[in-house]
This record gives sequence, structure tokens and C-alpha cells, in this order.
Amino acid sequence: MRLAYAPYNLKFKAPAGTSRGILNEKQTYLIKIWDESDPSRYGIGEASLFRGLSAEDNDRYEFKLVETLANVALGIPTDLSRHSSIQFGLEQAIFDFSNGCKGIYFPSDFTAARQSITINGLVWMGSFDEMIERIEQKISQGFKCVKLKIGAIDFIKELEMVKHIRRHFDSDTLEIRVDANGGFSMDNAIARLARLAELDVHSIEQPIRQGHWDLMAFLCQVSPLDIALDEELIGITDLRSKIEMLDTIRPKYIILKPSLCGGFSGAMEWIKLADERNIGWWVTSSLESNIGLNALSQWVATLNTSMPQGLGTGGLFTNNFESPIYLDGEQLKFNAEQPFD
Repeated sequence: MRLAYAPYNLKFKAPAGTSRGILNEKQTYLIKIWDESDPSRYGIGEASLFRGLSAEDNDRYEFKLVETLANVALGIPTDLSRHSSIQFGLEQAIFDFSNGCKGIYFPSDFTAARQSITINGLVWMGSFDEMIERIEQKISQGFKCVKLKIGAIDFIKELEMVKHIRRHFDSDTLEIRVDANGGFSMDNAIARLARLAELDVHSIEQPIRQGHWDLMAFLCQVSPLDIALDEELIGITDLRSKIEMLDTIRPKYIILKPSLCGGFSGAMEWIKLADERNIGWWVTSSLESNIGLNALSQWVATLNTSMPQGLGTGGLFTNNFESPIYLDGEQLKFNAEQPFD
């Protein structure tokens, strides 16, 4: 068995405003696994490191990647509990190889083109006018759930955006989610949550920065708006800590990003713990290329959930890969006739 990796720079079509600043490109790593007897057949996966956000972001990342691939080839166990993106990419490559090297990671009705996945329309950070235009575009495309990234402009203007939507679409017609990326403080969080709740916002992701469990638990207790944990999950790797965090904060929802929370196996552990506590969840992509998005979408399709998911569509980059995943309105679908490039 042979394994190799290659870095790949994804280039954004337009500068992307995120909680970690403006991005023009994003480096990712492709993992390949094959048998020396037939190098033409190989499994492919994506280790989608998110610099500035991933707990594993340091100057030894590629050393860990080399070590991991060497150990796997030699059959030596490797601890990847602190390296979610490598776990994520390696799982993909192994699943692809095991399923015939055809880009089918999780065979299902989805990969047979008999099932689709409902997703939310993501509205990136921008100026007031830019975000209004993007919101209207998502609605015209048929999305019944939109997610707004907030925190880039004045909160009053962001509130006006939500009011603008609600003047035309009530909560029965359009679900609104917002993501604060930890941008609120305890001085303003309660008042802001109340203002958003008045506008029938569905939920808010990570209102304050992660790591303040007692403060977040207090917000979850008193907030009129449902709170979803996102960054709070990053870096929590052992079962005991996961249980302690969920039992302390008791959120309404958690957001699962396999490239940041232990790969597919780590995310499944979070789902099991959440289900046991009646905590809702959905899955969100994290700027993966179409390789990671393909695998992620196939995995989500096996989870039997009807809640809109936060999956990307691969349209952000100029140099993405061809993919069988495509968007039809708010439905993510799989073209079984489209070869994976």
C-alpha cells in the first residue's frame, strides 16, 4: 500500500470575508492511496486545513502529514485526535479506495441519484448593499433557509438587513440563521439576541468566543434565541471533555465540521452525544474543494436528517475540480453519470 500527499492552492473568485479576515486563496492538501500492483486505481481525499481556525494549524502540520502517511503504509497506529483535517482526508481516501476508486465514499440513494440534500443559502460578509444583493439572489434561487454571516459591519445595519428580509418573507416562508463567529461580548450579547429573536431568527451560531463555558451556558439559559455551538467544538477531542462541555453549556444545537472536529468518526461521536441529550445538529462545510465536498455530502446523505444543512456547492473557487455534486434550487444532488475528475 502506498500513500502520498500534495498541497493545492484554491483561489477565490472574489475576496471572501470570513471571521478570520479577507481570504483570496486557501491552501488544502490532497491525499492519495493506491496499491503498487495497480497504480491506476487510487483513492483520493482532502485534508482541509483552515489556517487561523484549525486547532492543528502550526508549522509542523506537513511533518505530521508525512508521519501519518508513512505510519499508515507500515501499519503503525497513529494518534490523529489533534489533527482533524488529516483524519478527515485520510478517511476519505480509504473509503474511496475501498469502494472501487470511483469517488463513491458512502454508497446510498444519494449517490444513485434517488435522493437530494436540502441546504441553506450562505450569505458571505460584505457591505450592507452587497449583503442585501446576495440575500435577494439566494431567495430568488429558491432557498427557504438562509444563513447570514454577521459581525463585519455595524450591528444596527445587520439588524436592518434582517428587517429587510422580514418585510417580504415571514418565518413560515423563510428560515433565517445567523453566525456571529464569536463577535458579541457579554456586555451586548443579551440585548442583541433579544433584537434578533424579535425578528423570528431561527438560531445564532457562536454568539461569544469559544472557551467561556459558564458564560455560554448562561446565554443558552436566558436567551430568547436558540444558540448553536460552532467554534466551541474545535480542539475538544476526548470523550470526557465532549460530555463535560455539552452538559455544562446545554446548547440547543451544535454545528459539525468534520475537518475541524475529528473527521467523520469524530463528528459521529458528537452526533451520538447530542442525540442522547436532545441537542439538535447540522453539518457545515469549511471551505473544502469539491473533493472534500463530494465526500462530505455523501456522508450527510447517510445521516437521515431533514434539517437544512450548511454544505457548500464548490462555486467559490476558480480552480476547483469537476464534481458530480450540483445544486438544483436549494437541493444538493449527485449526478451519477458525471465522472469525478
